[in-house]
Amino acid sequence: MVRELYRKLNFSDFGDERGKLVVAEGELDIPFAIQRVFYIYGSDDSVIRGQHANRNSEFVLINVAGSSKVMLTDGKNKETVTLSRPMEGLYIPKMIWKEMYDFSPDSVLLVLASTHYDEGEYIRDYEQYTSMM
Repeated sequence: MVRELYRKLNFSDFGDERGKLVVAEGELDIPFAIQRVFYIYGSDDSVIRGQHANRNSEFVLINVAGSSKVMLTDGKNKETVTLSRPMEGLYIPKMIWKEMYDFSPDSVLLVLASTHYDEGEYIRDYEQYTSMM
């Protein structure tokens, strides 16, 4: 059985002459209740963020401006996804190693999390991670 590394989510995009509005609701469009929100900006194409897996947290990543890439692996399978549309999200399940990189100068990467921050659930050593999988 192949583990799900990610799932693409498409959000409703409403707009008229006044502009665009994208809606993403927890437990409806987002497959969990949202407990934490943060965003990454001011990074450039030389920066690598993430570089960890989470024991308990699920995430949805949305590039609300600009673009970035996300490398995902379970230690066996590896995929890279480009995020560049504000109406598209990337769902990442628990225990998936993630690295965000290649940020455009205008990138704002919004992250929705299923848990509050807990440093103890982070696995930051890739060798330790692969030995657990």
